[in-house]
Amino acid sequence: MEDAGALDRIDRAILRRLQDDGRATCEALGEQIGLSASAVLRRIKKLEDAGVIDRYVALVKPESLGLGLIAYVNVRLEKRAEGNKRNPMDEFRASVQAWPEVVECTALTGEMDFLLRLVLHDMSAYSRFMMDTLLRHPAVQDCKTSFVMDRVKATTAMPILG
Repeated sequence: MEDAGALDRIDRAILRRLQDDGRATCEALGEQIGLSASAVLRRIKKLEDAGVIDRYVALVKPESLGLGLIAYVNVRLEKRAEGNKRNPMDEFRASVQAWPEVVECTALTGEMDFLLRLVLHDMSAYSRFMMDTLLRHPAVQDCKTSFVMDRVKATTAMPILG
């Protein structure tokens, strides 16, 4: 069912509404789209089982935790492993999992290898992370950082067309 073509109009309506409010009840969803609560529940279960719905989360405002600085860091890695070392890409991928400041890590094509989205308290925290963690990583060759001045659009919702 992961093929978007397998989703019908009702599945798409359910997904749109769940992306707006993941805690919406089946009764409320059913009223909005014209189905019984039990039919909505069956469809949601089918979407979960098929992997279309990955998980449910609470979205926390970074500012409410004192996390006022967002930075995007482009990272270039060394391309060759020395001696018996692991592949630098694999080594970096494993390391980034343990860094709480990194809320997203994406492998890229082009000049840089990864794009990290960091969420931090302030510039001091950014400096500590860069100097004590990222730039000390043996696979990291170069980094370029851009700081977020204003979030023009921020959504977790996937575009559901059709």
